[in-house]
Amino acid sequence: MGNTRTGSAKRYPFEPDYAVAPGRTLEETIDALGMDQRELATRTGLSAKHVNLMMKGKAPITYDTANLLERVTGVSARMWNNLESNYREQLVRLEEKKRLEKDLAWLKGIPTAELIKRGKIERHRDKALLLREVLRFFGVASVSAWKGLWGSPKFSLRKSPAFKGLPGAMATWLRLGELEAQVTKYQPFDKSKFRVALAEIRCLTIELPEAFVPEMKKLCAAAGVAVVLVPEIRGAPASGATQWLTPNKAMILLSLRYKSNDQFWFSFFHEAGHILNDGKKQVFIDNGKSSDERDKRADRFAADYLIPPQRAAELNRLRSWAAIEEFAKSVGIAPGIVVGRLQRQGIIGYNRFNRLKLRLEWV
Repeated sequence: MGNTRTGSAKRYPFEPDYAVAPGRTLEETIDALGMDQRELATRTGLSAKHVNLMMKGKAPITYDTANLLERVTGVSARMWNNLESNYREQLVRLEEKKRLEKDLAWLKGIPTAELIKRGKIERHRDKALLLREVLRFFGVASVSAWKGLWGSPKFSLRKSPAFKGLPGAMATWLRLGELEAQVTKYQPFDKSKFRVALAEIRCLTIELPEAFVPEMKKLCAAAGVAVVLVPEIRGAPASGATQWLTPNKAMILLSLRYKSNDQFWFSFFHEAGHILNDGKKQVFIDNGKSSDERDKRADRFAADYLIPPQRAAELNRLRSWAAIEEFAKSVGIAPGIVVGRLQRQGIIGYNRFNRLKLRLEWV
């Protein structure tokens, strides 16, 4: 399920730390023509002072000036315009680099090596250029803008238990999900269609990943929900997250953190519970430690959806491999999900019947 991109040819893109004014090329051009600045001024109708400032890069070569230079030097106006544009762009980049260098300490909290490994940003020896790559990845113009966005009530980096420790890693994982979800084709969100999709997806728990993953994605997209699977990032201890990307499109992000089908399906239906029962302005992140009542409600939704409450009393009698399989078949879910429920309720130990669980791996 994972996807990485690495390349040796572009490991360290060249980025000059200087800017060459187009005046240098202009000076070389008139020298080759046997002309000095005073004569250039006379031929173009510009003042000698203006020509001198242009040579030093202090006065820009405008479109009108480029046309004058074309007639005098024989070099096209397009080339002069391009030289001027490239020069001004590089000046801006150099000024930006000076500003970025003041925020390099923030970069230490972002898993840049992982982003490079996954092909999401370019590798740079220059930390300021690496910082610019990271800001581009997050879709923000500055570190202060990043803090304003990811520290907003929507994400609650400072308050959520899931963000404690390494908020940069958690924000990175969420952003990876956002980017993938943004390119997912979907229909506008429809709660009724999503409920129908959940019923169909519940039947898929007995299938292998190569069958259930594409089908669950398709069913959810048709109801306005993008299901995205992104490998866990160190420092981002979350098994799932729910986020509304627009008022008509939600995202369920899953990490395979525990790598077993019981945890995977519980996380999926937990996030589905948030979509059905909670607001659209908050991002919900499941790391198994929240005491928020909304997370508890999502847990109950997942537990009751997978094993109907009217059948829950039978769980206490399941003590054998055969009994678990028979019960799972009767309620239409994978046996591993039943084992996980028995373990969480303390009916059996965490070392019992684990071979009934399906191990999930990134391919």
